[in-house]
Amino acid sequence: YWGETSSKGLTTGGITVSGGEPLLQLDFLIELFEEAHKRGISTCLDTSGQPFKAEGEWRAKFDRLMDSTDTVMLDIKHSNDEAHRRLTGQPNENIKLCAKAIEAKGVDLWIRHVLVPGWTDSDDNLQAIANFAHSLTNIKKVEVLPYHDMAKFKYEKLGIRYDFADVPLPTADQVARAEAILKLA
Repeated sequence: YWGETSSKGLTTGGITVSGGEPLLQLDFLIELFEEAHKRGISTCLDTSGQPFKAEGEWRAKFDRLMDSTDTVMLDIKHSNDEAHRRLTGQPNENIKLCAKAIEAKGVDLWIRHVLVPGWTDSDDNLQAIANFAHSLTNIKKVEVLPYHDMAKFKYEKLGIRYDFADVPLPTADQVARAEAILKLA
């Protein structure tokens, strides 16, 4: 994100807020991003989009946040709702609606996809994510994030079952294949 010019004209450097999930702190984000913009500081939101609500007071606050957001990095974990539910325990329709709301506000958007062998790496899933990303008029980047198992140790220490314990790390060839499918034209 550093060193780029946003569609709102702010350049080089700024604030990136990530999580946990930053959209769970919507009022704070609005205040922070509006103050940053007053000072000429660009803003970036790194989110899963999961808390998004398409209507009501929450949506009005989201739209206000987007008025002072230069870039959103949005995770799309799976294109298929049922597979997304198996992977995360949550639906994905609101994430797609979030992307459309970001597009409607004209905010630069990066789509990020975690490549998990056996879970999110099928050609069908990657192509569906590419098709969705490429349908958006504000898409600036599509990025592949190779799965890593750094959380495994934490889960073990906490005595919590780690569902991905036997999932291999993606190979360089798998990452390159995913990047080729997801590549922006």
